[in-house]
Amino acid sequence: MTLTVGHGAENTDSGVERRRPALHPRRSWASPEPFVRRSTPHNSGTTSLLAVPWRNAAAGYQHLTIAIDVIAAFAAVTLAAALGTGSFGAAVLLGAVAVLVFTAMVTIMRGYERHNLGDGPDEFQAVLRASVVVAAALMALAYLTPVEVPRSAVLVGVPLLAGTAFLGRYAHRRVLHHSRNQGQAMMRTIVVGDTASVSGVAHDLGVASHHGYLVIGACLSDVVPENLLEVPVPTLGSLADVPQVVVDYAVSVVVVAGNALSGDALRRLSWALRRAGAELVVAPGLVEVVQERVSMHPTAGLSLMRLEIEAPRRRLLAKAAMDRSLGLLALLVASPVILAGALAVRLTSPGKAFYTQTRVGVDGREFTIWKLRSMYVDADRRRAELLEHSDRDGLMFKMTEDPRVTPVGRVLRRFSIDELPQLFNVVLGDMSLVGPRPPLREEVRGYHDAVHQRLRVKPGITGLWQVSGRADLSWEESVRLDLRYVDNWSVTMDLMIMWKTFRAVVTGAGAY
Repeated sequence: MTLTVGHGAENTDSGVERRRPALHPRRSWASPEPFVRRSTPHNSGTTSLLAVPWRNAAAGYQHLTIAIDVIAAFAAVTLAAALGTGSFGAAVLLGAVAVLVFTAMVTIMRGYERHNLGDGPDEFQAVLRASVVVAAALMALAYLTPVEVPRSAVLVGVPLLAGTAFLGRYAHRRVLHHSRNQGQAMMRTIVVGDTASVSGVAHDLGVASHHGYLVIGACLSDVVPENLLEVPVPTLGSLADVPQVVVDYAVSVVVVAGNALSGDALRRLSWALRRAGAELVVAPGLVEVVQERVSMHPTAGLSLMRLEIEAPRRRLLAKAAMDRSLGLLALLVASPVILAGALAVRLTSPGKAFYTQTRVGVDGREFTIWKLRSMYVDADRRRAELLEHSDRDGLMFKMTEDPRVTPVGRVLRRFSIDELPQLFNVVLGDMSLVGPRPPLREEVRGYHDAVHQRLRVKPGITGLWQVSGRADLSWEESVRLDLRYVDNWSVTMDLMIMWKTFRAVVTGAGAY
């Protein structure tokens, strides 16, 4: 499509509305009819909409999610209560109470809202908080009424409820993501703004289909023929065409990128989209920021966006407590495996069973890391000789067929058993269960400006980039994921990464 437009934007200046030239019929965004209703191949449902869109699939997904929660709450609490009291009738009553309280709290915490389902951590956080309320409700029921509530209903039933609901939702989400990879259950989306901003947002949304945004085109504020090749999606019009494009192409979401629209113009667009039946999403240009770090504060007629730049103390304490407690528990459970691995290493190759090395931790503090030795004793000396054969770009050295690795070491690495002694570092407080990998001194000396942010948190046994591809990722992508974690970490994110780590270890994805 070739489209040439002039300057200006949908805006108001001293009450005078100015518009860019439009490709489609032009209507005021504030009018009762900001677009012309007409039948096109895209909105008739006969050609391009053969895939079921999210607006049609969302209701079924929502109902099945509620069913998962109801089954999880009733089965978990009823089973635990029956084991504690031996009375099936009382157990059923407690299960029914759990269902009512749990689903009500998830609803209040927006765990069933369609824009929170299938993407992001909100629905899992709602499940966790609702489970706590169920425990409190059962204890209150025991204290305030003659109903017998066994301890097993609270101590066993509620954790089982939370775990079952988590797993059910996770499996349900995986099915949704698979469908979205096939082009189903997507939100037809256009991106609005200047060429540079639209190109970046359209590309980012296009490579992450599991989020559900199917970018079908763009409306540009600076459309000239030579710019059209820079945008990875078709150009459907200019800014003034947005409401008409939404109707003609059956668009569900309009994403405004950059600063082409702001203030009163953005407000007027929201009026038009309300009549067109589409959602308005603003991409403010913040990079790698999760929802929990952003809050809106209406002030003096403005909507001020506050960005959390430092984790609150309560979150730091929760992470420290989780690291020490789970780290100690995991160390006790893994001790037989560690001892068996150490014995295998000692019997099959000369040298000590454990390998220690100086690594750089939080804020540049050095510590000694512990691992099961998976290489021959001269591995450090031979590293310099093999640097040019690294399978990784950047500062991290990795080889698929590293000749320094012993036969037993390959087995240990395949299942990440060589990393288990680092649980000792977690218990000592040098490391965390989740965080960026601890770098070597020479790697830190090669860091450029932004990479130093990796040292703002404790290094971890596992991390975001390890569960996103492990050794298969490029250095640049690994750094990007580490910086995303440093900026946005939370206890919920740590738990999700630990779960994905377990899955990656079992499958051996990216391990060598």
